[in-house]
Amino acid sequence: MHFTPDTFRAWPTKRITLLGMSGVGKTHLSGMLRGHDWFHFSGDYRIGTRYLDEPILDLIKQQAMQVPFLRELLRRDWIDIKNNIKIHDLGPVLTFVGKLGGPAWGGLPLDAFSRRQAAYRDGEIAAMRDVPSFIRKGQDIYGYPHFVNDVGGSLCELDEPGVVELLAEHTLILYIQTTTREEENTLIKRAQSDPKPLYFRPAFLAEHLPLYLREKGLEYVAQVEPDDFARWVFPHLFHSRIPRYEAIAEPHGYTVTSQEVAQVRDERDFLALVEAAVARKGSGVRGQGSGEANATGCA
Repeated sequence: MHFTPDTFRAWPTKRITLLGMSGVGKTHLSGMLRGHDWFHFSGDYRIGTRYLDEPILDLIKQQAMQVPFLRELLRRDWIDIKNNIKIHDLGPVLTFVGKLGGPAWGGLPLDAFSRRQAAYRDGEIAAMRDVPSFIRKGQDIYGYPHFVNDVGGSLCELDEPGVVELLAEHTLILYIQTTTREEENTLIKRAQSDPKPLYFRPAFLAEHLPLYLREKGLEYVAQVEPDDFARWVFPHLFHSRIPRYEAIAEPHGYTVTSQEVAQVRDERDFLALVEAAVARKGSGVRGQGSGEANATGCA
């Protein structure tokens, strides 16, 4: 969707997709807007509760069956296991995605890891295709006037024809850009201090896994310590995603900076920020701090 400041201000049912790296403030904004009567659609929550629910449960049951006491209870249908995924706690989804590496550290072999990555990608594509129907549900069933789509940081990795175009047709895409080396380093250090499971494009993984093995003097994935690989690969992943985000935002959306997002306190601040981003694009001016982003080589 494309706007002028006036048409955005007059838009009666605002629908926003938040795009950007994990940690830039997407979920924080979504939670704040939920408190102002916006329908909060979490892509990862939808993936976990709809498209990966059964695979996650199968994984949990497979582990439980290795415990003799639980094995008997499960086989006799005396107990039931269910997911308890929350928008602010997506642990079961992260557990399913897993980490690449040796089983001695709880890692997954490459073939199993690749299968789970593919399942997650399919789930994310399906969840994004659900956005138009949830816009209608939010209004028709729950009575929410506005809609915010909190997408995962891997949206830019999907390379699936039609997905971004669908989001652009039904929502205003707002890209939250990091603009300083300090901000980048903060996000990278945060990810490295507490490594989380990540989605990798197959081509990215095929390029960087051999580099890691050579650098560490390893021959096999089974020798890889999962958290060490996650710490090593994240800066490469971070910098590879920046141009992919911008390739979405340039034709389809609007750009704000993470510094601007940090100043948002309520719905009024948020709407003013989006309106300013619309005005900037209309005047041909990029987000604040874009010159500094160019200086870091990440724009």
